[in-house]
Amino acid sequence: MENNPEAVFTFRSRSLRETEALAAELAAAAAPGWVIGLDGDLGAGKTAFSQSFARHLEVPGIVSSPTFTIIKEYAGRVPLYHMDVYRLSLEEADELGLDEYFFGQGICLVEWSSIIAELMPERHLHIRLESTGPEERVITVAGTGEPYAGVCRGLIQKWG
Repeated sequence: MENNPEAVFTFRSRSLRETEALAAELAAAAAPGWVIGLDGDLGAGKTAFSQSFARHLEVPGIVSSPTFTIIKEYAGRVPLYHMDVYRLSLEEADELGLDEYFFGQGICLVEWSSIIAELMPERHLHIRLESTGPEERVITVAGTGEPYAGVCRGLIQKWG
């Protein structure tokens, strides 16, 4: 999935607060045109991570998983395009014209991105959440291309 990432940061979160701190750090670094893939088993915390990320992008209100709508657009410091491709086939996703989002002026946050790995831009950030306890998570952040690899290197330097 990660297209041979150039930098990988692994974070052991012991609480929702620590996971939110990582989401806040990534939201602070995020800029228009960013694409973030988000994967993990059901209940691993993808939607909670997305909500924290959106909150730190100054998106007002409640961000919910777009499971049935596929793409939800939010206005924040930067437009946020929150996608959930869990129910799509690769062919269906390809017909949505995702490139318009991926190469647009907002930030794309794609839940279940491994389903559409072939459609994801070569350069992107990939986040994998693995549940290791009620609130504990192992979060792997992989950056392919710049600025994503640089963000991972920064996380390693600051938190690693």
